[in-house]
Amino acid sequence: MSNESVFLCLGSPSVGPAASPAWTADAWRGKVLAEGLTRAAAGLTGGFAIGLSEPDGSGYLAVDKFAVQTLCYRVVDGRLRFAERADALADEHTEIDPQAIFDYLYFHCIPSPRTIFKGIHRLPPGCSAQYANGQLTVQHFWVPEFSEPTSGSFDALRDEFRHLLDKSVARQLDGSKPACFLSGGTDSSSVAGLIGQVGGRPASTYSIGFEAQGYDEMAFARIAAKRFGTDHHEYYVTPDDLVRGIGHVAGSYDQPFGNSSALPAYYCAKFARDDGVTKLLAGDGGDELFGGNSRYAMQRIFGWYGRLPASFRSAVMEPLFRPGAFKGIPVLGKGAGYINQAKVPMPDRLQMYNLLRRLGFAEVLTPGFLAQVDPDDAGNQQRAVWALAIAQEPINRTLAYDWRYTLAESDLPKVRGTTQLADVGVGFPFLDDELLSFSMRLPADYKLKGLKLRWFFKEALRGFLPDEIITKKKQGFGLPFGVWVTQHDALRQLAVESLNSFAQRGIVRPDFIRPLLETLLPEHPGYYGEMVWIVMMLEQWLRRHRPDYRLAH
Repeated sequence: MSNESVFLCLGSPSVGPAASPAWTADAWRGKVLAEGLTRAAAGLTGGFAIGLSEPDGSGYLAVDKFAVQTLCYRVVDGRLRFAERADALADEHTEIDPQAIFDYLYFHCIPSPRTIFKGIHRLPPGCSAQYANGQLTVQHFWVPEFSEPTSGSFDALRDEFRHLLDKSVARQLDGSKPACFLSGGTDSSSVAGLIGQVGGRPASTYSIGFEAQGYDEMAFARIAAKRFGTDHHEYYVTPDDLVRGIGHVAGSYDQPFGNSSALPAYYCAKFARDDGVTKLLAGDGGDELFGGNSRYAMQRIFGWYGRLPASFRSAVMEPLFRPGAFKGIPVLGKGAGYINQAKVPMPDRLQMYNLLRRLGFAEVLTPGFLAQVDPDDAGNQQRAVWALAIAQEPINRTLAYDWRYTLAESDLPKVRGTTQLADVGVGFPFLDDELLSFSMRLPADYKLKGLKLRWFFKEALRGFLPDEIITKKKQGFGLPFGVWVTQHDALRQLAVESLNSFAQRGIVRPDFIRPLLETLLPEHPGYYGEMVWIVMMLEQWLRRHRPDYRLAH
């Protein structure tokens, strides 16, 4: 065993809203010994990952509430080891975990605490871990707790919100060239405007466009840039960019990652870095804190069914609208579909359109692979996260669920990973601790008023944001991969070659690949293109990290 302590501190943990001195092993050890690990971690704010391993092998780890920073760990020869990346803890003998591959195909990422490697785990957001006397204990030091007032003074809340937004953006400015991503949505546009307002000079803004109908929203980015007088820059991603970048981006992650927005995010960050930017601010979190995703309204509609008397639902509605009863009658058929979904409890209902589930596990995956995994584990993970939040209002519980699966496991790794690859720092003003606390005591009706998404956010910023952006439909940096792969020869060749190669690894059925590429993809490029994408990215990751991997039977 080593006679020295090992210490790692990522990000800038603070005690309270004020900046703290740089953390050292002695400072972290002293805080843990004085307060206990859970309380010590709960007292930190900001985005951080902090770990300490002592000479006797014991250790303490903690990660912030959203896993803005990340920490992986394993126990080797009675000693706790940790690193920012899972692959930094692996060697040529570390096995690939088939269950993690299933999780990837299901979630398009591998949610913590699992990683692609057996025996290596990622600390979930808001968690701490202690290793002592051969025992590893992981526990939450923070869970979302909503106060849920039934009403509030709009004017007072608006003023507080605007003040907190100013502070959160100001905290992220580090004296370098002020810059941000700009998609043209409400979040990135707000950040762009606030940088100029609190930073003393207009932001440099960076936007990605696509020459594909229905995917490009550069017009809205230009509206925001004009309103706030930003130094605006635009880059149009092409299919050739994807051919050049897919293997590079896929292999840069420490485990398979299938968020298709990673490629445009990388090119946007690289574009900014080439322009002299060293830190970009991102708008991630606004939708998830203040109720901006369309599925929130959809789930409220499904929730209305549960308000009907149980006897009426079971005796009248469900027998009348039984599955298949009105096949061929569009209006009544939709009624049957509505009831069929409304009967499914949350969060299971959110996965009814899961791509792997709808295609069919047995249709996509080999019998040998299915024999080594538990397909029900994904649902069990989600139900545990769903139950964790302290909330009564359905919208708040759904938001807390998205803090884990949309933010911590997908969107933040996307931005963090691609900005690191481009050698650019990143900040997330909407994930500021004070702004988070504010969102958890905002009336639920202010987040989703009837079916109006993020009502309070938009009304509080009306007059600051252009009206066209307040009323626009959410889009972001969505990638037209499915459309392009059916039209661009080199991109299609890359996809076909990747999928056919992956089919030899014993995970997906070879007889699924051909109809996917030749029938399903051309018929519905936007939908089935996602399946092609995640399989291709998995194959590209394996080529970089485990080129000889094949499922053992």
